[in-house]
Amino acid sequence: LPGFSHHRASDDAVTAGLILSRLLGELEKAGIRRLEDVGAVIQRRRNESTAHRRLRPHHIILLASNETGLRNLYRLVTASYLDHFRRNPIVPKSEILRHRDGLIIGAACESGEVFGAVSDRRSPMEQRRLAEFYDYLEIQPLTNNRFMLLGEHARARDDEDLRNFNRRVVALGEEIGKPVCATGDVHFLDPEDEVYRHILLCAKDFDDFDREAQLYFRTTDEMLEEFSYLGEETAYDVVIRNPRAIADRCEAISPLPPKKLFPPKIEHSAEQLRELVYGRMHELYGDEPPRIVTDRVETELEPILARGYDVIYMTAQKLVADSLAHGYLVGSRGSVGSSLVAYFSGITEVNSLPAHYRCPDCRHVDFEAGEGWDCGADMPDRDCPVCGTRYKKEGFNIPFETFLGFGGDKVPDIDLNFSGEYQANAHRYTTELFGKDHVFRAGTIGTVAEKTAYGYVKKYLEKTGKVVTKAEEGRLALGCVDVKRTTGQHPGGLVVIPQDREITDFCPAQHPADDPDSDIITTHFEYHCMEDNLLKLDELGHDDPTMIKMLEDATGKNAREIPLDDSETMRIFSSPAPLGLPDGDPVIGKTGSIGIPEFGTGFTRQMLADTLPDKFATLVRLSGFSHGTDVWLGNAKDLILSGTATVNETIGCRDDIMLYLISQGMPPKRSFKIMESVRKGRGLPEGAEDEMKQAGVPDWYIESCKKIKYLFPKAHAVAYVTMAFRIAWFKVHEPLAFYSAYFYRRSQKDGFDASIMTKGIDVVAGKIREISANPEATAKEQDLLVTLEACYEFYKRGFEFHPIDLYRSDATKFLIEDGALLPPFVAISGLGESAALDIVEQRKGRTFISEEEFSDACPKVSKTHIEQLRELGA
Repeated sequence: LPGFSHHRASDDAVTAGLILSRLLGELEKAGIRRLEDVGAVIQRRRNESTAHRRLRPHHIILLASNETGLRNLYRLVTASYLDHFRRNPIVPKSEILRHRDGLIIGAACESGEVFGAVSDRRSPMEQRRLAEFYDYLEIQPLTNNRFMLLGEHARARDDEDLRNFNRRVVALGEEIGKPVCATGDVHFLDPEDEVYRHILLCAKDFDDFDREAQLYFRTTDEMLEEFSYLGEETAYDVVIRNPRAIADRCEAISPLPPKKLFPPKIEHSAEQLRELVYGRMHELYGDEPPRIVTDRVETELEPILARGYDVIYMTAQKLVADSLAHGYLVGSRGSVGSSLVAYFSGITEVNSLPAHYRCPDCRHVDFEAGEGWDCGADMPDRDCPVCGTRYKKEGFNIPFETFLGFGGDKVPDIDLNFSGEYQANAHRYTTELFGKDHVFRAGTIGTVAEKTAYGYVKKYLEKTGKVVTKAEEGRLALGCVDVKRTTGQHPGGLVVIPQDREITDFCPAQHPADDPDSDIITTHFEYHCMEDNLLKLDELGHDDPTMIKMLEDATGKNAREIPLDDSETMRIFSSPAPLGLPDGDPVIGKTGSIGIPEFGTGFTRQMLADTLPDKFATLVRLSGFSHGTDVWLGNAKDLILSGTATVNETIGCRDDIMLYLISQGMPPKRSFKIMESVRKGRGLPEGAEDEMKQAGVPDWYIESCKKIKYLFPKAHAVAYVTMAFRIAWFKVHEPLAFYSAYFYRRSQKDGFDASIMTKGIDVVAGKIREISANPEATAKEQDLLVTLEACYEFYKRGFEFHPIDLYRSDATKFLIEDGALLPPFVAISGLGESAALDIVEQRKGRTFISEEEFSDACPKVSKTHIEQLRELGA
């Protein structure tokens, strides 16, 4: 064929013959001359390559004595998890030999191979051979090893045998010139803590979970007494002198590099960032932008470039640009919207400048008119006095210090919300940017929760037959809380290693939850501990960008062009009237915000009813209330309802504190410090209360600060409310598109049940009453209630569902047909996406003549689902 090189079978035959010739030569060297003997050679080599998988592993102690040893330790831990994991992380001795530099190797406990050889009474020569590998040998208290007196596999007759084992290890050390150290194999601090270990072992179904081992931290005097049978001088050597000598060989090193960012490199990232920022600034604000704009840009850019943060910005910029190119908006999280550089570079839609007018035509700007306004969206419409074009209303008045700190002393943490449908692409694109060996999922550590700990205690008491008081149950459970239970991965966090480094320069790597079959590799350390060293990208999946993409596709409307001051949209946050519904409906309530992100739960709808917002800035503050801890209930709500303060005077977001204190005449840096202390739940710094009173801050404001445990960033609230407002616009102006997208989102989480929701408003209302009246409703029923309320509103607005149709229904999407919605197959409770796609595939070009034919064609659809389809009139 044109364009293809010719290839003949004879070429393959020649290659195979050459390979065979080489292999026959190797067989001849091995003394193999008969074909029937070849199989044995192949099997032997296979056994040699997998021998380490069948051998019983031994315990070993690895101490890193210097930086080289630390790197090698991390390499060995990584290999033990990624390459040799078998129920537990193990590592072949050959790997240890390859990476021995900088390591001190101890022979470990009774599960170590040296003590094992002694207790198995192997020959002295074999014991010496094994011991030579180690830098020091170990002996332990008798209580650690008394289990060796028990059971069918007992290795000792009495305590004297155990003492003799330790005496032999000491003698072995003298024979080969290796120090012997007395160690405790410590698993808990105090003797009374042993019960917690028993409970945890019981939870893991260990047969000997209640065996006393006394693995507590002994004092020096206790250890000297324990090993007194060795003689005073030898006991001093093994307890004090030798352990000190080993410790003295270890340099002072840190598990992580010093607090310094090691960013990856993007070629010319600083120049690209500067070009992007200044280009966009001039595009929006003219060739000579106002001083307030240029000063802000220069104040931010200087520390960004000086500290090498340009790579962080450009990484985020490329990720956002790629998502937008695929048609998906990206929501910003955290404080990134505080940065004007992030806005001009296209990372966030949040303009952090103070409120102002901007002409999109002649680029005239008016900041003076924005004074006194919390955000530009709330300012009245006005035409440009220069060219007559309607002004754009911009700005949310967010200080950049909440993101970068004063002088850029905070490492920027850029968190992005990608569409759940695009998130995997974002992760792949990150890997393309930096290389697969330099991008890892951020590891997490899962600990035992209080409720789980109570379950462990109940199981332990049941198995042991012990009866204790409720108070004792609580004490035992508390002792197990926060113990490491498993490892995992951050849902969207990626850690990027610089190109001239490797992961083991910072930490080991592993599979999440020790799953050797996983293709995901995470950091072995919990990612928070490395935030000062490595670039971490939060690329999370979120429903809002997905929903907006669906709404745009259904209507042709560009969501970014939706005005944030649309009056009818704003009204649904205080009344259902814009939806054509009366106030006071027992299900819908006093607002029209059912199904709107941020404002659709019972809690936030009550907050709306209490405050009746009519401005975008108020919605931002309410988002802060709902995401904060001890910000609304028992705090701002009481102040507002009592008339002590208005909504806009109370604290909603962390930035509110800094801006308010500065407006009261307090120094900016001190205002920032107070804000940081309050938003982290630490209360007011020392002396701050007196300073605030001197500045005229009212007592109620000071008391409010003291109550707060956590405060939301204003930039995050603005980004969320912007997305929510756009979705609310579609609910008002394109209702069928809204409900189609909303029900799709709910059905993806098994939160839509066609057997209830497509049968009319009476059935839906009845189910709502049933769940609402049940104080013991399950979490699934509570989740279903959310969708039921939206269904009720859907019917109230005069809309209907078509019956599911075997030939017209989509697998997953609610289709708009003739002013109604046609539900997809996944709307049937329990019918998954795989089965739904199977129906769509099998119906192509055919008509089913019976249920039997349909069932045969779609084996993933159960008889129960077929019964549901029949009941629904499919």
